[in-house]
Amino acid sequence: MAERQRGGGGGGGGGGLEAGALPPDVREGLAELELELSEGDITQKGYEKKRAKLLARYIPPIQGVDPSLQADSRVPGSSQTPAASSKQQKARSANARDERFRSDVHTEAVQAALAKYKERKMPMPSKRRSVLAHSSVETYTPPDTSSASEDEGSLRRQGRLTSTPFQSHSNVEPWLHRVIQGSSTSSSASSTSSHAGGKPAAASNTAPAAAAATVLADLMAHAQLDNHPAPPDVTTGLVELPSRERPQVASVRGVPRGYSSSMLETADGVPVNSRVSSKIQQLLNTLKRPKRPPLKEFFVDDFEELLEVHQPDPNQPKPEGSQMTVLQGEPLGVVSNWPPSLLAALQHWGTTQPKAPCLTALDTTGKAIYTLTYGKLWSRSEKLAYTLLNKLASKSEPLLKPGDRVALVFPNSDPVMFMVAFYGCLLAELIPVPIEVPLTRKDAGSQQIGFLLGSCGVTLALTTDACQKGLPKAPTGEVATFKGWPRLVWFVIDGKHLAKPAKDWHPPVRDASAETAYIEYKTSKEGSTVGITISHASMLAQCHALTQACSYSEAETLTNVLDFKRDAGLWHGVLTSVMNRMHVVSIPYALMKVNPLSWIQKVCSYKARVALVKSRDMHWSLLAQRDQRDVSLSSLRMLIVADGANPWSVSSCDAFLNVFQSRGLRPEVICPCASSSEALTVAIRRPPDSGGPPPGKTVLSMNGLSYGVIRVDTEEKLSVLTVQDVGQVMPGASVCVVKVEGTPYLCRTDEVGEVCVHSGATGAAYYGLVGITRNVFETVPVTAGGVPISDQPFTRTGLLGFIGPDQLVFVVGKLDGLMAVGLRRHSADDVVATALAVEPMKFVYRGRIAVFSVTVLHDDRIVLVAEQRPDASEEDSFQWMSRVLQAIDSIHQVGVYCLALVPANTLPKAPLGGIHISETKQRFLEGTLHPCNVLMCPHTCVTNLPKPRQKQPEVGPASMIVGNLVAGKRIAQASGRDVTQLEDNDQFLYLADVLQWRAQTTPDHPLFLLLNAKGTITSAATCVQLHKRAERIAAALGERGRLNVGDHVALVYPPGVDLIATFYGCLYAGCVPITVRPPHPQNLATTLPTVKMIVEVSKSTCILTTQAIMKLLKSKEAGAAVDVKTWPTILDTDDLPKKRVASVFRPPSPDMLAYLDFSVSTTGILAGVKMSHAATSALCRSIKLQCELYPSRQIAVCLDPYCGLGFALWCLCSVYSGHQSLLVPPLELENNVSLWLSAVSQYRVRVTFCSYSVMEMCTKGLGTQTDLLRAKSVNLSCVRTCMVVAEERPRIALTQSFSKLFKDLGLSARAVSTTFGCRVNVAICLQGTAGPDPTTVYVDMRALRHDRVRLVERGSPHSLPLMESGKILPGVKVIIAHTETKGPLGDSHLGEIWVSSPHNATGYYTIYGEESLHADHFSARLSFGDTQTIWARTGYLGFLRRTDLTDASGERHDALYVVGSLDETLELRGMRYHPIDIETSVIRAHKSIAECAVFTWTNLLVVVVELEGPEQEALDLVALVTNVVLEEHFLIVGVVVIVDPGVIPINSRGEKQRMHLRDGFLADQLDPIYVAYNM
Repeated sequence: MAERQRGGGGGGGGGGLEAGALPPDVREGLAELELELSEGDITQKGYEKKRAKLLARYIPPIQGVDPSLQADSRVPGSSQTPAASSKQQKARSANARDERFRSDVHTEAVQAALAKYKERKMPMPSKRRSVLAHSSVETYTPPDTSSASEDEGSLRRQGRLTSTPFQSHSNVEPWLHRVIQGSSTSSSASSTSSHAGGKPAAASNTAPAAAAATVLADLMAHAQLDNHPAPPDVTTGLVELPSRERPQVASVRGVPRGYSSSMLETADGVPVNSRVSSKIQQLLNTLKRPKRPPLKEFFVDDFEELLEVHQPDPNQPKPEGSQMTVLQGEPLGVVSNWPPSLLAALQHWGTTQPKAPCLTALDTTGKAIYTLTYGKLWSRSEKLAYTLLNKLASKSEPLLKPGDRVALVFPNSDPVMFMVAFYGCLLAELIPVPIEVPLTRKDAGSQQIGFLLGSCGVTLALTTDACQKGLPKAPTGEVATFKGWPRLVWFVIDGKHLAKPAKDWHPPVRDASAETAYIEYKTSKEGSTVGITISHASMLAQCHALTQACSYSEAETLTNVLDFKRDAGLWHGVLTSVMNRMHVVSIPYALMKVNPLSWIQKVCSYKARVALVKSRDMHWSLLAQRDQRDVSLSSLRMLIVADGANPWSVSSCDAFLNVFQSRGLRPEVICPCASSSEALTVAIRRPPDSGGPPPGKTVLSMNGLSYGVIRVDTEEKLSVLTVQDVGQVMPGASVCVVKVEGTPYLCRTDEVGEVCVHSGATGAAYYGLVGITRNVFETVPVTAGGVPISDQPFTRTGLLGFIGPDQLVFVVGKLDGLMAVGLRRHSADDVVATALAVEPMKFVYRGRIAVFSVTVLHDDRIVLVAEQRPDASEEDSFQWMSRVLQAIDSIHQVGVYCLALVPANTLPKAPLGGIHISETKQRFLEGTLHPCNVLMCPHTCVTNLPKPRQKQPEVGPASMIVGNLVAGKRIAQASGRDVTQLEDNDQFLYLADVLQWRAQTTPDHPLFLLLNAKGTITSAATCVQLHKRAERIAAALGERGRLNVGDHVALVYPPGVDLIATFYGCLYAGCVPITVRPPHPQNLATTLPTVKMIVEVSKSTCILTTQAIMKLLKSKEAGAAVDVKTWPTILDTDDLPKKRVASVFRPPSPDMLAYLDFSVSTTGILAGVKMSHAATSALCRSIKLQCELYPSRQIAVCLDPYCGLGFALWCLCSVYSGHQSLLVPPLELENNVSLWLSAVSQYRVRVTFCSYSVMEMCTKGLGTQTDLLRAKSVNLSCVRTCMVVAEERPRIALTQSFSKLFKDLGLSARAVSTTFGCRVNVAICLQGTAGPDPTTVYVDMRALRHDRVRLVERGSPHSLPLMESGKILPGVKVIIAHTETKGPLGDSHLGEIWVSSPHNATGYYTIYGEESLHADHFSARLSFGDTQTIWARTGYLGFLRRTDLTDASGERHDALYVVGSLDETLELRGMRYHPIDIETSVIRAHKSIAECAVFTWTNLLVVVVELEGPEQEALDLVALVTNVVLEEHFLIVGVVVIVDPGVIPINSRGEKQRMHLRDGFLADQLDPIYVAYNM
């Protein structure tokens, strides 16, 4: 059955009909299929087909459903067959244009693609209601039974699903029957068949067939529960081996017998719903294996994790055409009276035609507010020039010299002032730099513009009165300095501020030269802003070329909707218009927003001949046109579409023509053009009357384009791009297309490349940037043979395209929007176009979609961000998102890495509408985008992960061991000092004897002092006091408790002297004590069950406690958490009679049980270990020798006294060694953080112990208060060793920050060290007072994943610092053994730490005698080498390394480094990860991540993050967490859970309880802010 268990998520193969009803061969076939799917040998689709075939004979056919779909629970929902839809298309095409070139072909393609996809059932992310605007419908889904509360890799017993020993699975049955009967919940009951958004899979009234199919699917998903298959391993293609043979000890997370009925079932026996696990099940069902190229060969050395290199696809299209030739535009016509410069033209018109209208400005209602005449433009520009040059002078020198740069800051609603300022600067021979009005100090991209102004040396900004008033002001009343901007003088150019020129002053009107005329800014893909310089000659040439190409004539009217400050709006509407004395009607963006039809109305009312628009303006007017019947566009001879090169402009042009043809718009009027900031206008379609060829259109294969190859699509495929030409090359220009990267070789005729232009009308340079100027403005294209095609340099336009038939230019994208994913390139605009075609668009705003790529793991990953409409519900948006993913996948064959929806109006805006892409990307990477919905698909996108590791067979023992060398290295073994010196009290084998002896010899010697939060001693005990109290308790146990020798007694006390006294009282009476942490009165529900469980598991016959706790245990509140009637006898020891016990019990043998030590491991397992009297004394002796403890010494202990080393230091050591213990309960630190350190200082303590949680409290709580403590004369220079008691890898960052922080208080840098213990031996290492300081080494984290140690230098990449865990205790021997072969390992090899020592525990104490368990952990032997010694296995990975230091005996010192608990490790992709390493990376990812914990569930990595910040930041973390784990650990995160601070449970030692967290998550108890399921 092992095969089946690894099977895929279909659920127990085909046994769904009736477990075992299928013939064995069919069952085998199904099992094989499941395996193939989980190994990724077949796709999900193939799997479904084959499975349906196998089961066809056994499933009743469902009417009207395609057999291949029967296994799926959904009837295809497309209302019409493809044939019918194509008929409709034909009918609809009234005009005679070729059907295939209709631009809505894209929308239809997307619809068809989506119809083809079966609705993939993606688990919808869950959001806390406070984050949600609308609550989502959560349907009831039964729990996925494999979420049994077990830790990963615990024994799944063959053929039966075992969870914890207590849990009963009988409750599964009734629920299964109910599903089979097809009750009303059947359609949504199965966790596998519920839809995205958790909606019922099929409404039963519409499709009974589907309902039947669903029931069937349910059956298949849940049949054979007794043999539940392990969910598919979606993360590796490897067969999972059982990862360790370490069965469980009684788990706290299991539920004791007493309360399974109330906790696990609801009244009618239905298991408690766990939404989470059903969603994860959905996620597993959705995760298809990423499409991977087959591997070429296997690397045996799995050491270097090589990222997969994308192999070129042998079938990819390659260009086959001949080399292209340079395309020459028509020559520039010679015009007899052409002015020598633009300013000459302005002077001419201003003086000869002063009344001619030049520019009409409109207000937001569409009324003309002012018309600037040519005369006014000339006189006011002249005035401004005079004022700038003569009236802005300071005392000694004029402020401005010719050639200085000046910023022009004008709002989009004031073209008149802008035009005066622009020409005024040109007349004064100053260089205008038009920029946007910075509205707020945080404007998107404003900082970069400031940088540009600074680098251009701008000191003066011109603006209008109204605009200056609106700018943010500093307290002085001046305009505030914006972030990153230089200091500017702001000058208002309204009439009253300008001076009349002197009679003898005339502005110089020179001929056009190569001097810079103006600088246009441009923002690059990365967000940096550059200034492009345009010379006077270029400006003139551009006017000449545009005049010729557009056949402009004098006094024509042009309406302009574009930004007049840059690009086509400036070239047509400010420069060329003046050249030709045209009248421009400027339509502000604000008016367009109020009335999208305004430009059409203006064309109509002004009888404009030319209109200048973007496709957005056409689209907007379509949406609004229904209200206007009487507009006519018959006056237009050219409708210039400035962004005609964009993929979605085709559909806007077509749709616009369809609607407005009936209103006088002639088809040939539409003239798309292509332009770039560097090369100005590249190409424009000419009106046919000027002799241009007819417009061209073509449908290209998207797949071909992604390889840069042009393939005209002939097969009506879905993934096509319809492109229109952008006309012919400009007059006087030459154009060629060159390779995008590397040497600019000419492209072939069927290859896409970057369009390059040579003409007199291009930009000259990037201002001040010589290097990139050379690359862009001085490119010399070469032929395949490397010969330059001309001696003239070309300018790269940043446009990607090709030359089509009739010498028309086609543009398919922009270099800035190119995303190189794998070996293919995708255009961001195309992806946007696909997203736009996904209907319905009612959930997001059409114009507000941004697509960009981010680099994660050495490849570009596509990110799509859209603005969500406020009225869209969660389900709608999620549905739209999943449809977009599917559409992009099928049209572009590329995965979207992250899809995010942000609230309306929150994306950074570009100046005139549109999205500021680079700023959006910046916010995404910084985690400041604040999305309201996120869907990440790393599983589908990331295909270049290193190969999963194949475990190599180990070399056999024979060739390995030679003397004391293993494979050429010294065997890794080490030991502490010999325990030979016996002292006065060492003759006692029993602690009870020691206490009696001390009570007689030093009765008044104080042993214990207990401090409270104020630092005062609340109770103390001398030797004789302790002895007397112990006697009283022993007497009470015999009389009131009627206990016999060997009975177990639970001691439930707060930390204090009572606990110690009762412990010895039990020893005096011959009972076995178990210390138990009392329940927390404010949190009984979670703390009391643990108490109850320890009492039950330890078989305690009596509980000793205080009166207060006794009341609590029997209270009504306690009754709600546990069954209070089943407590054993409870005795309170508050006021016992002064009785002496007749005789103190003496154990017959030192191997007799002294006490039980119960502790919850980090994996949530409750393990009790047995400590004999001999082991107890040996433990005390070791600690005494290591720390040099004598009656004259004093130590401070700030630990919990309930288990492990904390218990030993608190209760045992002082009695044994006679030193005085200062007891500081960690709980008291919550009221006074400085308590422990103040006590250490006050009592001049040399040796002190604490836990990580105490250390953390001190660093966080006292970080800012060291001066205050110094003032209270806290001095820590007395401390020789401060030891952190831990059962984990030392937390270097914490110990170092603690040392640094309290260095000011005299703490020695060498004082802080750590200890190491575990269940089998509570004290293995302890720094102690003698011996060398702890050493630190740096290991390679990647090698660690392969169970190897590779030492590296500090600071090298992937390095991880590891600190030695203290010195090995006297009498302790340690060896490192291989985790699987159990052979000894060499020095610096990673393996399991084994320990042999007189104070090892003697075994686990559990309810059921798991002898095998005991044998394995407490009496292991090496498989070769020294096979005699009995070792205990610690369950921790680590290594020994011989250092250059010498220890006390003069030998070289062996350091033990603990890497982490084996139980905690995550086996993923064949490698071993330690959760803490992943968590450290995650915590670094964003400032608001307070804490993090990771665990796996069904091979999905789940990351739980505590958010310390506003909830709107929650979704920002999803992408950042996913990115960092991919980058640093090569792992794909399956689920990201964002919770409030303090949700991750931590035990008393400060260790994260990851398994409790996992159970809380699966039981849906975390109340997360957001749960994202990564696809």
